[in-house]
Amino acid sequence: MEKYEITPEAVSDLFEIWNFINRDNPEAADRVEGAVLRACELLADSPLAGRVRKDLTPLPVRFWVVHPYSKYLIVYDPEKRPLQIVRILHGARDLRSVLM
Repeated sequence: MEKYEITPEAVSDLFEIWNFINRDNPEAADRVEGAVLRACELLADSPLAGRVRKDLTPLPVRFWVVHPYSKYLIVYDPEKRPLQIVRILHGARDLRSVLM
């Protein structure tokens, strides 16, 4: 059984992030993607590790900052089995409108 699943929206998010970084630095794009996937593994093992952000969304999701790339956030549903990665977003985006 999979420890986590990535929604189609989150797959698209990750592809867009990778593509944007890849234009200037393919190795950096791969490093960011690897950090995101390692964070997903960590969250699958510790689903309550992230923060609830009721100021951003009423959805039952948590937020995790991707380390060491703190501009990127993983939005996930800790109640789903397997853990569901809902979105992977740059923190500068209007998160409220994206998560509506």
